[in-house]
Amino acid sequence: MFLEPIIPDWPAPAGVRGFASTRAGGASSGVYASLNLGLRCGDDARAVAENRRRLAALLPAEPVWLHQVHGATVADADAARRAGTEPQADAAVARQAGTVCAVLVADCMPVLLADEAGTAVGIAHAGWRGLCAGVIDATLEALGVPAGRVLAWLGPAIGPRAYEVGEDVRAAFLARVPGSDTAFLPASPQHWLLDLYAVARLQLARRGVQRIYGGNFCTHSDARRFYSFRRDRTTGRMAALVWLQ
Repeated sequence: MFLEPIIPDWPAPAGVRGFASTRAGGASSGVYASLNLGLRCGDDARAVAENRRRLAALLPAEPVWLHQVHGATVADADAARRAGTEPQADAAVARQAGTVCAVLVADCMPVLLADEAGTAVGIAHAGWRGLCAGVIDATLEALGVPAGRVLAWLGPAIGPRAYEVGEDVRAAFLARVPGSDTAFLPASPQHWLLDLYAVARLQLARRGVQRIYGGNFCTHSDARRFYSFRRDRTTGRMAALVWLQ
């Protein structure tokens, strides 16, 4: 089986490269079949190592993996690459060619960012907690590029018809993200359908990012292509990656 990466449909400059992996093309089996890239979800470490080796064949270097905690800390991927470390962070930026920024996802939304001039790239792991914590704002800040020069791509995440949350999640957004009430639709008493893509677009637009692409996936409803924690609980992880050529 071949890897089936999803290439962002954005007009990024020629020097910017990126993609999101799917679950196709790996060595894992059972609930992790087949390209599980997560080391902390219960899969055989040898299978994950083989999956990461296959992924690396498509890249200029090993990705800078993060220890993700659903927060808003942004790592300097260039420094982490030099040091050979795995930062505890949920976002990363890079300005040097060949540094691959990466996040792992299985319903949370990967947000890829690029400077229109091809001088910097960034990536964020944006589930509801990260969005509430301001991970998109923090990544834009760390990117250090005027918002009018930034392009964004919203990669595969759980879709707005599948993501049911409680009143506590809605209350957290209403308290921290002005205007986010429009991203919720009532589902049942004290439960709401949340559109992560709508929140991301709102936050990007409020920072002045006008060129926003992607956001038309649903990991929950497409079991052939995507892992989904909400759907399966015990499952693998996909990766989204971006780098400067």
